[in-house]
Amino acid sequence: MSTNISLLKRVCEVAGAPGFEKRIRDLVIEEVTPLVDEVKVDNLGNVIAIKKGSNNPENKRVMVAAHMDEIGFIVTHIDDNGFLRFHTLGGFDPKTLTAQRVIVHGKKDLVGVMGSKPIHVMSPEERTKLPKTTDYFIDLGMSKEEVEQYIQIGDPVTRDRELVEMGDCVNCKSIDNRVAVYILLEALKELKNPPYDVYATFTVQEEVGLRGANVAAHSINPDFGIALDTTIAFDVPGASPHEKITELGKGTAIKVMDAMTICDYRMVAFMKETAAGKNIKWQPEILTAGGTDTAGVQRMGKQGAIAGAISIPTRHLHQVIEMAHKEDIAASIALLNACLENIDQYDWKH
Repeated sequence: MSTNISLLKRVCEVAGAPGFEKRIRDLVIEEVTPLVDEVKVDNLGNVIAIKKGSNNPENKRVMVAAHMDEIGFIVTHIDDNGFLRFHTLGGFDPKTLTAQRVIVHGKKDLVGVMGSKPIHVMSPEERTKLPKTTDYFIDLGMSKEEVEQYIQIGDPVTRDRELVEMGDCVNCKSIDNRVAVYILLEALKELKNPPYDVYATFTVQEEVGLRGANVAAHSINPDFGIALDTTIAFDVPGASPHEKITELGKGTAIKVMDAMTICDYRMVAFMKETAAGKNIKWQPEILTAGGTDTAGVQRMGKQGAIAGAISIPTRHLHQVIEMAHKEDIAASIALLNACLENIDQYDWKH
């Protein structure tokens, strides 16, 4: 399956910090509406796209969650010289911020740069310390009077990076988790005849605490849940085999657990059997730090859900750019579709 680079580029590059997902939400609604039977947006801003099942007398529901938000920042202060201070929305690796371009989304979008103290004037002690996010400011190249024409406290900020192809990989800001948004859209295009009702849910505010998934799962009350998100691929120089979590090009990842969820053993077994039966390349994922929408999907329905996750191996997570392998993306789409089409064939009682 070839990668629809045009769609992936649009999905990855559009802005959508936690709590400010309108631009990516509008794109998702535009793309998903022709593919499903019903689309609705809840009060928190989650997009819930419903594709009715063909063999569903018991009204079984499968919730598939992919979060729309990306890690970003929010403006907290404008100083007398027009420099911005900010607070993070989601987790960042501070050392990757130095001299990086960002976009401040005010009355109009303004490009800025992450500024910090030049190395030339640092003390020897300062040079050896790891940077903190509070060491940085945003430089818009404008006076305070000019800045305040367009920017106010509370405006969101996102990273400024375009999607490029690098070998067999794609590289962009916000691969986490826009690659999963793309995967869910592409899967819906291929999904012809699911037995159970599929609730394709594009969630908000995952990066600040799974807030959208919690609300959506409470509303949908799914019987089964599948989260789609990125996971660490630490398959780089200096990594020990036990530290890798996953590797690029080795297939989609089937989550066993992360720091917030132990996936249902039945869902894990079902995904493994489905991948084997369809000759889909996969690898196991155990992520000892960090969590995903899997937790909300699993626990926030009235009876809980039989839940698991399909994870996309990704290098350089929560940095300025992130990287995923095209074959892993294709395998993720294939596994999701195969699971949705065959979920009624598995013995969930054992």
